[in-house]
Amino acid sequence: MSRGMPRLPRPLMDLWDWQSQAACRDVNPELFFSPESERGVRKRAREMVAKSLCGTCPVQPECRQHALSVGEPYGVWGGTTESERDNVVLAEHRKSA
Repeated sequence: MSRGMPRLPRPLMDLWDWQSQAACRDVNPELFFSPESERGVRKRAREMVAKSLCGTCPVQPECRQHALSVGEPYGVWGGTTESERDNVVLAEHRKSA
């Protein structure tokens, strides 16, 4: 760890350490989050590019699980969009009901 970078308390470091291995760590976050006015073909194209980067990521499962566990309402996380994560949550809810 660099000298100028503060260290997180150990439990938090363990929770977030996977992010240091993410394929997106040096990518503009705008690729993963849609502007408020973005719709249709443009949104799907941006999401497809984001998801293709996720497909190369060594920590894709950890990222997806994080988004599901915190109920991340925005963006592409772990190769899933908001609506795809909503569908996973609904399917899990139906199974447990």
